[in-house]
Amino acid sequence: MGSDMHDSTSGGPSGGGGGAPRGAGAGPPPEHRSATTLRVNGKPHTLLVDHRRVLLDVLREDLDLTGSKKGCDHGQCGACTVLVDGRRMNSCLLLAVSLDGSEITTIEGLAGDGEELHPLQRAFLDRDAFQCGYCTPGQICSAAGAMSEAAAGHPSHVTDPALPSGRPVPLDRAEIRERLSGNLCRCGAYPRIVEAVRDAAGQDAAGRTEGVIQ
Repeated sequence: MGSDMHDSTSGGPSGGGGGAPRGAGAGPPPEHRSATTLRVNGKPHTLLVDHRRVLLDVLREDLDLTGSKKGCDHGQCGACTVLVDGRRMNSCLLLAVSLDGSEITTIEGLAGDGEELHPLQRAFLDRDAFQCGYCTPGQICSAAGAMSEAAAGHPSHVTDPALPSGRPVPLDRAEIRERLSGNLCRCGAYPRIVEAVRDAAGQDAAGRTEGVIQ
Protein backbone atom coordinates (compact mmCIF):
# COMPACT_ATOMS: atom_id res chain seq x y z
CA MET A 1 0.00 0.00 0.00
CA GLY A 2 1.50 3.28 -1.06
CA SER A 3 1.74 6.48 0.91
CA ASP A 4 0.47 9.93 0.06
CA MET A 5 2.88 12.51 -1.26
CA HIS A 6 3.25 15.50 1.02
CA ASP A 7 5.10 18.74 0.32
CA SER A 8 7.39 19.16 3.32
CA THR A 9 8.21 22.75 2.43
CA SER A 10 4.72 23.85 3.44
CA GLY A 11 3.67 21.18 5.93
CA GLY A 12 0.57 20.34 3.89
CA PRO A 13 -0.33 17.81 1.21
CA SER A 14 0.95 18.42 -2.28
CA GLY A 15 -2.49 18.09 -3.73
CA GLY A 16 -6.13 17.97 -2.85
CA GLY A 17 -9.27 19.60 -4.13
CA GLY A 18 -7.61 20.34 -7.44
CA GLY A 19 -5.76 23.29 -5.96
CA ALA A 20 -2.09 24.08 -5.53
CA PRO A 21 -0.21 23.01 -2.39
CA ARG A 22 -0.29 25.31 0.58
CA GLY A 23 2.62 27.67 0.35
CA ALA A 24 3.05 27.02 -3.38
CA GLY A 25 5.51 29.45 -4.86
CA ALA A 26 6.90 30.38 -1.47
CA GLY A 27 9.25 27.42 -1.08
CA PRO A 28 12.58 26.60 -2.71
CA PRO A 29 12.75 25.94 -6.46
CA PRO A 30 11.89 22.37 -7.54
CA GLU A 31 15.52 21.43 -8.10
CA HIS A 32 16.11 21.98 -4.37
CA ARG A 33 13.50 19.40 -3.38
CA SER A 34 13.36 15.64 -3.77
CA ALA A 35 10.71 12.97 -3.24
CA THR A 36 11.82 11.05 -0.17
CA THR A 37 10.23 8.01 1.43
CA LEU A 38 10.70 7.57 5.16
CA ARG A 39 9.39 4.50 6.96
CA VAL A 40 8.47 5.98 10.32
CA ASN A 41 7.28 3.63 13.06
CA GLY A 42 6.53 0.99 10.42
CA LYS A 43 4.53 3.24 8.10
CA PRO A 44 5.82 4.69 4.80
CA HIS A 45 5.60 8.44 4.23
CA THR A 46 6.59 9.95 0.89
CA LEU A 47 7.31 13.66 1.05
CA LEU A 48 8.68 16.32 -1.25
CA VAL A 49 11.58 17.39 0.94
CA ASP A 50 13.55 20.62 0.88
CA HIS A 51 17.18 19.49 0.78
CA ARG A 52 18.00 21.76 3.72
CA ARG A 53 15.45 20.32 6.15
CA VAL A 54 16.51 18.04 8.96
CA LEU A 55 14.69 14.91 10.10
CA LEU A 56 13.63 16.43 13.42
CA ASP A 57 11.68 19.22 11.72
CA VAL A 58 10.03 16.81 9.28
CA LEU A 59 8.95 14.52 12.12
CA ARG A 60 7.54 17.34 14.23
CA GLU A 61 6.12 19.68 11.62
CA ASP A 62 5.03 17.36 8.80
CA LEU A 63 4.24 14.05 10.50
CA ASP A 64 2.99 15.52 13.81
CA LEU A 65 5.33 13.29 15.82
CA THR A 66 6.28 15.75 18.53
CA GLY A 67 7.80 13.32 21.01
CA SER A 68 11.30 14.02 19.67
CA LYS A 69 12.32 17.38 21.14
CA LYS A 70 14.36 20.26 19.83
CA GLY A 71 16.79 21.22 22.56
CA CYS A 72 20.15 22.61 21.51
CA ASP A 73 19.61 22.08 17.75
CA HIS A 74 23.36 21.34 17.53
CA GLY A 75 23.51 17.61 18.35
CA GLN A 76 24.83 18.22 21.86
CA CYS A 77 21.89 17.49 24.19
CA GLY A 78 20.34 14.29 22.81
CA ALA A 79 16.71 15.42 23.23
CA CYS A 80 16.06 14.68 19.55
CA THR A 81 17.43 11.11 19.58
CA VAL A 82 15.62 8.60 17.37
CA LEU A 83 16.53 5.20 15.94
CA VAL A 84 17.50 5.09 12.27
CA ASP A 85 17.78 1.55 10.91
CA GLY A 86 18.14 0.46 14.53
CA ARG A 87 20.94 2.88 15.42
CA ARG A 88 20.45 5.88 17.68
CA MET A 89 21.05 9.21 16.01
CA ASN A 90 20.49 12.90 16.63
CA SER A 91 17.65 13.81 14.30
CA CYS A 92 18.51 17.52 14.43
CA LEU A 93 21.70 16.78 12.46
CA LEU A 94 20.30 14.44 9.80
CA LEU A 95 19.20 15.83 6.47
CA ALA A 96 15.86 14.17 5.82
CA VAL A 97 16.56 13.73 2.10
CA SER A 98 19.60 11.59 2.93
CA LEU A 99 17.39 9.03 4.70
CA ASP A 100 15.34 7.89 1.72
CA GLY A 101 14.19 4.33 2.42
CA SER A 102 15.37 4.32 6.03
CA GLU A 103 13.48 2.79 8.94
CA ILE A 104 12.96 5.41 11.63
CA THR A 105 11.63 4.71 15.10
CA THR A 106 10.55 7.55 17.36
CA ILE A 107 9.35 7.40 20.94
CA GLU A 108 5.77 7.12 19.64
CA GLY A 109 6.57 3.84 17.86
CA LEU A 110 9.05 2.26 20.25
CA ALA A 111 6.48 -0.07 21.81
CA GLY A 112 4.95 -1.08 18.47
CA ASP A 113 1.22 -1.18 17.84
CA GLY A 114 0.17 -2.88 21.06
CA GLU A 115 -1.18 -1.41 24.28
CA GLU A 116 1.83 -2.44 26.34
CA LEU A 117 4.64 -0.01 27.00
CA HIS A 118 8.19 -0.77 25.94
CA PRO A 119 10.19 -2.16 28.89
CA LEU A 120 12.21 1.07 29.03
CA GLN A 121 9.08 3.21 29.15
CA ARG A 122 7.72 1.08 31.99
CA ALA A 123 11.03 1.20 33.85
CA PHE A 124 11.21 5.00 33.57
CA LEU A 125 7.72 5.24 35.06
CA ASP A 126 8.45 2.72 37.82
CA ARG A 127 11.71 4.46 38.76
CA ASP A 128 10.29 7.98 38.36
CA ALA A 129 13.29 8.64 36.09
CA PHE A 130 12.26 12.11 34.96
CA GLN A 131 11.04 15.45 36.25
CA CYS A 132 9.97 17.89 33.53
CA GLY A 133 10.09 15.08 30.94
CA TYR A 134 11.47 17.18 28.09
CA CYS A 135 14.56 15.02 27.60
CA THR A 136 12.81 11.72 28.38
CA PRO A 137 11.92 10.63 24.81
CA GLY A 138 15.53 11.10 23.75
CA GLN A 139 16.81 9.35 26.88
CA ILE A 140 14.59 6.33 26.22
CA CYS A 141 15.42 6.07 22.52
CA SER A 142 19.11 6.43 23.28
CA ALA A 143 18.89 3.76 25.98
CA ALA A 144 17.15 1.40 23.54
CA GLY A 145 19.98 1.91 21.07
CA ALA A 146 22.61 1.50 23.78
CA MET A 147 21.12 -1.80 24.94
CA SER A 148 21.14 -3.13 21.38
CA GLU A 149 24.78 -2.06 20.98
CA ALA A 150 25.75 -3.78 24.23
CA ALA A 151 23.86 -6.93 23.28
CA ALA A 152 25.72 -7.00 19.96
CA GLY A 153 29.06 -6.81 21.78
CA HIS A 154 30.00 -3.24 20.85
CA PRO A 155 32.36 -1.95 23.57
CA SER A 156 32.35 1.52 25.09
CA HIS A 157 35.20 3.57 26.53
CA VAL A 158 34.74 1.88 29.93
CA THR A 159 34.26 -1.72 28.75
CA ASP A 160 36.71 -4.19 30.30
CA PRO A 161 39.38 -4.90 27.64
CA ALA A 162 39.48 -8.50 28.85
CA LEU A 163 35.90 -9.09 27.68
CA PRO A 164 36.01 -11.42 24.65
CA SER A 165 35.29 -9.62 21.40
CA GLY A 166 31.70 -9.88 20.24
CA ARG A 167 30.34 -11.08 23.57
CA PRO A 168 27.39 -9.08 25.01
CA VAL A 169 28.60 -6.31 27.27
CA PRO A 170 27.09 -6.29 30.80
CA LEU A 171 25.33 -2.99 31.41
CA ASP A 172 26.51 -2.00 34.86
CA ARG A 173 26.18 1.57 36.11
CA ALA A 174 29.49 2.69 34.60
CA GLU A 175 28.54 1.33 31.19
CA ILE A 176 25.14 3.00 31.27
CA ARG A 177 26.57 6.35 32.33
CA GLU A 178 29.16 6.22 29.56
CA ARG A 179 26.79 5.09 26.85
CA LEU A 180 24.15 7.70 27.75
CA SER A 181 26.64 10.53 28.31
CA GLY A 182 25.40 12.27 25.16
CA ASN A 183 21.92 12.71 26.61
CA LEU A 184 21.61 15.62 29.01
CA CYS A 185 18.99 16.06 31.74
CA ARG A 186 18.76 19.58 33.08
CA CYS A 187 16.64 18.34 35.98
CA GLY A 188 19.45 16.03 37.12
CA ALA A 189 17.47 12.78 37.10
CA TYR A 190 20.57 10.77 36.18
CA PRO A 191 20.58 8.33 39.15
CA ARG A 192 16.99 7.27 38.43
CA ILE A 193 17.68 7.05 34.70
CA VAL A 194 20.58 4.68 35.33
CA GLU A 195 18.43 2.48 37.55
CA ALA A 196 15.62 2.44 34.99
CA VAL A 197 17.98 1.28 32.25
CA ARG A 198 19.43 -1.38 34.57
CA ASP A 199 15.92 -2.64 35.25
CA ALA A 200 15.02 -2.76 31.57
CA ALA A 201 18.27 -4.50 30.70
CA GLY A 202 17.58 -7.25 33.24
CA GLN A 203 20.31 -6.39 35.72
CA ASP A 204 20.29 -7.60 39.31
CA ALA A 205 21.36 -5.48 42.26
CA ALA A 206 24.98 -6.67 42.03
CA GLY A 207 25.31 -5.58 38.44
CA ARG A 208 25.44 -9.09 36.98
CA THR A 209 23.76 -9.46 33.57
CA GLU A 210 20.69 -11.67 33.64
CA GLY A 211 19.67 -10.77 30.09
CA VAL A 212 20.03 -7.90 27.68
CA ILE A 213 16.98 -6.66 25.84
CA GLN A 214 17.59 -6.33 22.10
